[in-house]
Amino acid sequence: MTANLLDYDLEGLAAFCEQLGEKRFRATQLFRWIHQKGASQFDQMSDLAKSLQGKLQGVAHVQGLRIISQHESADGTIKWLFDVGGGDAVETVFIPEDDRGTLCVSSQAGCAVGCRFCSTGHQGFSRNLTTGEIAAQLWFAEHFLRKHLGIAERVISNVVMMGMGEPLQNYDALVPALRTMLSDHGYGLSRRRVTVSTSGVVPMMDRLGQDCPVALAVSLHAPHDSLRDNLVPLNRKYPLAELMAACQRYLAHAPRDFITFEYCMLDGVNDQAVHAQELVQLVRQTGPGAWCKFNLIPFNPFPASGLLRSDPKQVTAFAKVLSEAGIVTTVRKTRGDDIDAACGQLAGDVQDRTAVASRMARQRTVMLKSVPA
Repeated sequence: MTANLLDYDLEGLAAFCEQLGEKRFRATQLFRWIHQKGASQFDQMSDLAKSLQGKLQGVAHVQGLRIISQHESADGTIKWLFDVGGGDAVETVFIPEDDRGTLCVSSQAGCAVGCRFCSTGHQGFSRNLTTGEIAAQLWFAEHFLRKHLGIAERVISNVVMMGMGEPLQNYDALVPALRTMLSDHGYGLSRRRVTVSTSGVVPMMDRLGQDCPVALAVSLHAPHDSLRDNLVPLNRKYPLAELMAACQRYLAHAPRDFITFEYCMLDGVNDQAVHAQELVQLVRQTGPGAWCKFNLIPFNPFPASGLLRSDPKQVTAFAKVLSEAGIVTTVRKTRGDDIDAACGQLAGDVQDRTAVASRMARQRTVMLKSVPA
């Protein structure tokens, strides 16, 4: 089986080239062709030695993900459903804004955390994505968008690991993909503009701070353990005291001087004034100064959750309590609702479509087995 070069960060690609008897600068050339120019065929790489092109033909390939569907929202948001084999699919979302282009990337097929308010969690967990499958989402989106928009310069300025899955539960595949995003020979993204969102996998937060400190967003959603245990089951393993201490440790390495807390606003569950006041106390007890920001997220209802979106007036009142306490607070503007691309909606109808794909795959297998050798 040949190697998919999307699976390697620059160091990994350099090691691969060394095994072929090639110098490190060849890996840099190859890496630039793949990530900066979007090349997938070695004979397209004009300044690559013919001898290396020949070696690569037999041992390597550049293979992205097969697109199942593409949907474009009225607000310009684009959602892709990618086939990752075995009846599994993942979703990737591009969100255009006046001053940036943000790509929301998936790290797993499904999710094992099972947060009550997240439709992806209700889908269940299938498997981790490989480094190549994570990187391929950016590789495809960046070069598709350049052609789609008719521009030559970089389109995607920000990446958020906020798609399907818990990124820090797929750590070994995540970090090389992040390094590819950050590399000046890859996408050249700033550490401040690459964000990993976690529901609170404390040991991996500490490792990320040492290995590849990018911006960090923590899915908080509750001000105390009893409520968070119910909304975010991972809290039973890593309760708030441990999570908040890990946030403080991460700040020593973070590219920003704050941690972002994501807080999904659930009607009558976590959106009352008392909850906001408890959050203020939690923040003040954890550390001095303006060390965090809150992003209040309108809930996107789905039947299995049994939950409702908070009234906008309630969200405004909640935000006011935090702001008046000196905590920077924003309310996320929902994007891509009409194509189920908004926060928490990334399961979409993946199950239905992947179930069909799985049945078709089984039918093909049966057909192949029935053909005489």
